[in-house]
Amino acid sequence: MKTPVVSQPASTTVNKTGGWRTYKPETDLLKCIGCGTCARVCPEGCIAMISKANKNKPQTDFDFCKGCGVCAIECPVKCIKMNLEAK
Repeated sequence: MKTPVVSQPASTTVNKTGGWRTYKPETDLLKCIGCGTCARVCPEGCIAMISKANKNKPQTDFDFCKGCGVCAIECPVKCIKMNLEAK
């Protein structure tokens, strides 16, 4: 029996990975249009769209965020910035 070398997407929901993250996504919620693109493209599924004041806004679970930056790259209004995380 072969052991898989690659883990499945969203596997970090059982393994916290935020401790070794270098960059942390920070979302400007005032600029965010609530399209949900960030939640759809997150490879670990750690972004959820939450209803705030009748508008959907992203909420990132930083315990599981790897800081890959896919959300920031794909955001159509560029409201997500990857900032160096202070340890």
